[in-house]
Amino acid sequence: MMRTLVFSLLLQLASIFVLIAQDTGIRGVLRDAISREPLPGATIISGRLQGTTSSIEGTYSLPLTIGKHVVRFQYIGYKTVIKDLFLNEGQWIELEILLEPEARQIDQVVVSAGRVEQRVAESTVSMSVIMPSRYTMTHISGAQELITKSPGIEVIDGQASVRSGSGFSYGAGSRVLTLIDGLPILAADAGSIRWGFLPLENLAQIEIIKGASSVLYGSSALNGVINFRTARATPEGRTSFYIESGLYDSPSNPDWKWWGGSIRSFGSVSFSHLKKYGNNDLGISLFAVNDPGYRRLNNDFLSRLSISLRRQNSRNPSLEYGLNMLVGYNDKRDFVLWENAVTGALKQAPSTAINLKGTFFAIDPFIGYRQKGRYSHDVKMRIQLSDNKFPDSPAQQSLALSFLTDYQSWYSINERWNMNVGFFQYVARVQSRFHGDHSALNMAAYIQADYALGQKMKMVGGLRAEHNSMNGEADKLVPLFRAGINHMALSHTFIRASWGQGYRYPSVAERHAATTLGAVRIFPNQVLQPESGWNTEIGIKQGLSFIDWDGMVDVAAFYMQNKDMIEYLFGSYPDPVSGLSQPGFRADNTEYSRVYGAELEFMLLRNSTRFNHTLSGGYLYTYPVEFNSFTGLNTDKFLKYRRKHAARLSFNTRFRSIEPGIDIYYRSKILNIDDVFLRPDSRENIMPGFFDYWGKNNTGYFLADLSVAWHITGTYKLSFVIKNLTNTEYMTRPGDIRPHRNFSLRISGLF
Repeated sequence: MMRTLVFSLLLQLASIFVLIAQDTGIRGVLRDAISREPLPGATIISGRLQGTTSSIEGTYSLPLTIGKHVVRFQYIGYKTVIKDLFLNEGQWIELEILLEPEARQIDQVVVSAGRVEQRVAESTVSMSVIMPSRYTMTHISGAQELITKSPGIEVIDGQASVRSGSGFSYGAGSRVLTLIDGLPILAADAGSIRWGFLPLENLAQIEIIKGASSVLYGSSALNGVINFRTARATPEGRTSFYIESGLYDSPSNPDWKWWGGSIRSFGSVSFSHLKKYGNNDLGISLFAVNDPGYRRLNNDFLSRLSISLRRQNSRNPSLEYGLNMLVGYNDKRDFVLWENAVTGALKQAPSTAINLKGTFFAIDPFIGYRQKGRYSHDVKMRIQLSDNKFPDSPAQQSLALSFLTDYQSWYSINERWNMNVGFFQYVARVQSRFHGDHSALNMAAYIQADYALGQKMKMVGGLRAEHNSMNGEADKLVPLFRAGINHMALSHTFIRASWGQGYRYPSVAERHAATTLGAVRIFPNQVLQPESGWNTEIGIKQGLSFIDWDGMVDVAAFYMQNKDMIEYLFGSYPDPVSGLSQPGFRADNTEYSRVYGAELEFMLLRNSTRFNHTLSGGYLYTYPVEFNSFTGLNTDKFLKYRRKHAARLSFNTRFRSIEPGIDIYYRSKILNIDDVFLRPDSRENIMPGFFDYWGKNNTGYFLADLSVAWHITGTYKLSFVIKNLTNTEYMTRPGDIRPHRNFSLRISGLF
């Protein structure tokens, strides 16, 4: 408090001395952008000691010299406003500044936990929220990289795992459901996440539910949910762009550098626009990236276009309708197996290097009718088409078309009871020489009730009935349940407990895919059964507010148990054509698993007159083991492709126009992998040199990313990022060496 008073006094004295010498400057009033109330004690700064504070009525007057000035308007709990000004002799500029409140971490609003808006602190399940500033600062342009660098989650070669709930399954199936505005965007054939076609432009935030969420979201939400929520347009509008260029350094092992003296460079461009025109909202974004890759035969070119149209009925503002469209094209080669561990770890075996030319299209019409605080009705649809062509391997081509409809209604029965009811239908048709021709159907109905016991306790209970069929063969009707409670023990202390069931029906690829990739053979399993499980946790979320700091800390203990887990196992299986048994991998119901664990997540923000600090991070401990389904006792065998420890620590600050930051990541060693990569009779045929390499290098790793940005003006920014600063060598699954040190430079603008 004393430091703030002294600083304000110095600003006032400096203003008096400038006022004596000059008759030029700015004046006006600062107000809350929502309530329009004046903001007393706000700080107005230009340069080092040119500044003042607003009066009790929110007014200010700041004498300035003739010429250009960059003026910052700051107030604790509000977003900073920066103005570029030019003053002529004798000129006073009148400015009314509207500052937007910056929601405290404990007060963030989410929709994924209960499919209706609520404060994140009042959720009965663990949730993480990622804001756009998190990935723009660190030059993350792909959803897969963003999610794997988030607390409690790891993406292994495209497979997302929340709290060690999933492993590595050769690109088929997902236990984590990915959504755009509440609608699934999984591939209809493989059931995998289409990471490249998830737009990061024009997003409000990304919400991650940790734990079984099948009651609200159905199959594939067995392990969690990732919901990409698009931003709503404003009358002021927002237009942004960036152009980025980067290059890969040499790997730490000089024997692995295969590209000679040339430079391995990459680049990307992005443009987005979001604005309200009368009763119409328009959002449009474009993105393209070209990355020849740090590994041979692992190139990636991707482009996407998204368009969002929304209209509010002029006669009845409660009625809204519109559509979203997403179009993408991808030309790439995925890395499967290396040539050898000595000189070819960054060279893909040519027999596994298959070129994919993929096209993706989705159109989502929607209509909604709501009376705020009373009820709402929403109908959302999606028509999704994906066309995967393999010029060098026509036998693997696949065309998948799907159509889904989601109806949801919410009612406020009284001040204590809320009801959420919904119906869901999903139809898919796959035509493929790889999978064969197949059809799939998923239908579900769910109901959830929320009850408020006074002002401090909220309880929730839900039921879902799930029906699946493939090729006309129906699965049994599956009932799923969830329950949870949240208690506000103190004004900023929230204690929660939850229990929920999860369920996942096999994908077309897991049951029917048959192919050969180099020395790896994949076999179909047409009798593969669904997997299921449940998750329970207890947690506490504590809001923090002291001096200039604001933030939250969240601690949770959890337990997951699953049965009939679908894992790819190596063995001898009958060829679907010849009937002769051959070695290879096949999806089977094998594991009965348990995961015990605890997670810590925190975020702290500090805004002062000179610095804006952000400190965030998390730590995850898991104990993932198989158990005997007959005795109920744990075995001594760890689940494959899981770790015990993972941690992240991020810090960034801003001083005037400079914004540096650092992100540090740690992951412990992988506990278990497929025996085929370690057995003497098979390891060298599949991956030469891997056995010795794994024994020496599976020790865990630290990573560090360094970033610095220069805000040239209030509109333009120049930023530089070094990823994998220490040039650490690490992998996430056998043969998949992750990117070594790389540099990128980006120029961006926000209007």
